Amino acid sequence: MNGRRTKGILILTTLAVSGVALLTWTQTWFSLTLIQDTHAGTSVAVPGEAAGPAVAALGLAGLALGGALAIAGRVLRVVFGILEVLIGGSLVLSAVMALSDPAAASSQTITEFTGVAGDSSTHDFVSQSSATAWPFIAVVAGVILALLGVAVAVTGRLWPTSGRKFDAPTATASSDTHDAVDSWDELSRGEDPTQ
Repeated sequence: MNGRRTKGILILTTLAVSGVALLTWTQTWFSLTLIQDTHAGTSVAVPGEAAGPAVAALGLAGLALGGALAIAGRVLRVVFGILEVLIGGSLVLSAVMALSDPAAASSQTITEFTGVAGDSSTHDFVSQSSATAWPFIAVVAGVILALLGVAVAVTGRLWPTSGRKFDAPTATASSDTHDAVDSWDELSRGEDPTQ
């Protein structure tokens, strides 16, 4: 596989997976059943924005990184590959922490629903919790992003360089040895030194 094709596949996959991670943040992650007083038996849906608040920022960071990879030079590709591994790992960590304790991850939603705050209090309200597929999809997206980051860091040196339109302009040497004194002399004579 040539460098141009590898570059395109890795960038598009990074953008797609980051978009999926961002999508998981907008979906329901947990369904909780409450047991206290007037809320007994009530089912509460917990969105990803409450259970995994960092997922949105990580998804957006992945999208920005995918765009930056399109114009990055060789050294920055390695740096961005490492950064992509960190973004993927953080995404996995955020989703796994929510899955390990759904009641704690859902405490904000429980507090909004019941008016009771505090980790131990919100744990007392939850009798049952079930996870949807979305937090697991966030874990998979994080793993894929981390693997893509490794691939970017390893293969980035084989990618073609970006076009000249992204390079800084370079100064061209002038064949004319016209200096400031000559310009002043021309102005004194009434001539335009810029022509």
